[in-house]
Amino acid sequence: MPELPTLHEATIDAIVGHAGGATLPFQEAQRDVGHATFFWFNELVQSAPDGDVVRQFLVTAGESTRIELAEVNIRPSLCDPAPSAGKLLMTDFAEGWTHLGDSGGLGVAVMPAAVLHAYADRKGWRWNTDEITDGIAARDEDIARIGAEPVVAYVLGHDVNPDDGARNQAAVVGEVARAGDGTIRWGGRLPQGCVGAPVFMSVPLDGNSFKLVCVGVALPADERDLGHHPVATFDAIRRALDALDSETPAPTAVTLTPPRKRRWWQRRS
Repeated sequence: MPELPTLHEATIDAIVGHAGGATLPFQEAQRDVGHATFFWFNELVQSAPDGDVVRQFLVTAGESTRIELAEVNIRPSLCDPAPSAGKLLMTDFAEGWTHLGDSGGLGVAVMPAAVLHAYADRKGWRWNTDEITDGIAARDEDIARIGAEPVVAYVLGHDVNPDDGARNQAAVVGEVARAGDGTIRWGGRLPQGCVGAPVFMSVPLDGNSFKLVCVGVALPADERDLGHHPVATFDAIRRALDALDSETPAPTAVTLTPPRKRRWWQRRS
């Protein structure tokens, strides 16, 4: 009888299986700076027998969006058919993002995913992505589980290869814990390019099962706190999205697609 995978191995498999196609790397165009990651998120508006109705957003760290011209790496595996261009230039990049929380204080920015869908339509292909879904995004009770004692956590982002600048996807293994002020922190520094990426943890259930939870968004390092990265948690992100005004784009229906083959990934610790 084959040996069961460890919780650690099973969690990484679940992250790559559920969210491996949800992330894209970007940076400031024409400059070797501002490397970060954004990801797709489906905010559930209504669940019905004929399909869920969602608002679909791109999500990242707000500080990373403060550039006027951005270069986004297009991952061919997320496109149908694969496009000829490997990069997408987005003008007026900073203006396209809405910063969540009072005066943007949450540290997270969102953009309607319709921007990328419209680009693909113009080029004659479509996105074939994964999304962080309502079922995986953390709720109040999930965040309440995180205490002062560090727990294993994972960031799914796009680091920067020091040799050629390649932005391959990496599963970065680390820890999260609750700081004295009640905020959630990633222990230590993240690889360059992984700010803005989703942070995950697993919650053990009965037997050999567990629940995969997307804790939130990795924010830039806080130099006043030993360079640890704050994590903007999804319970707060949900509340901030609920507070968006009526100018937020109308919900759109999402059609579920068959599971894709697993893509290449690397583990970073």
